[in-house]
Amino acid sequence: MINEADREPFVDAVETGRFLQLRPRRVLELAREGIIPAYPVGTGSRRVWRFRLSEVAAALRAASVNYPRQSPAPREETS
Repeated sequence: MINEADREPFVDAVETGRFLQLRPRRVLELAREGIIPAYPVGTGSRRVWRFRLSEVAAALRAASVNYPRQSPAPREETS
C-alpha cells in the first residue's frame, strides 16, 4: 500500500528555496549539514539533492530554529 508521503513529488533546491525564501545554494548547505531532510542522488562528488516540501516544513516546525538574522533589523528613528 502506498501512503501519501510516497506520492509527493521530489523537488530540487530551486523549488525548495522558493518555498523557504532562501537561495538554492543555502538550501544545499542546509541539506549537507543535515539541518533539513534531503535525499542525495548519485555517488560522485557532484551529488544531486532532492527534497520533499512536506518533510522540510515538518523539520522546521519540529526544530527550534535559532539562527542569527542575515541582516540587521532596521533601526527606528528617534525624534
